[in-house]
Amino acid sequence: MSTETVDRSPPLRARLRAALPAAMKSRDRHAAAAVRSALGAIDNAEAIEIGDARAGAIEDSVAGLGGAEVERRQLSEADIQGIVRAEIAERLTSAASYDELGRADRGEVLRAEADALIALL
Repeated sequence: MSTETVDRSPPLRARLRAALPAAMKSRDRHAAAAVRSALGAIDNAEAIEIGDARAGAIEDSVAGLGGAEVERRQLSEADIQGIVRAEIAERLTSAASYDELGRADRGEVLRAEADALIALL
């Protein structure tokens, strides 16, 4: 018998996707904004770099449905967690900056967004 614990929770991306409609339904603007931002950051991290794409002759172009499609990067669960942790850190750093500038109201909004993401980790 193994004494290891198995993590049966859904992947973080699935939890984020499930949390977005729930936050919208409950009218939690801060959580919805944070989840949208985190999902966008994950999608951006999966995008490939275009490089030096140049227009060329029509006869040299790719033809057919999906002929020019390129597969997106595959992120591991650790990569996705790192992205979400970076989103949290960015919000907390910005909140501290707003507090120093006397904008505690904006700092509280950013802390609420960070708390929403922390709850999903």
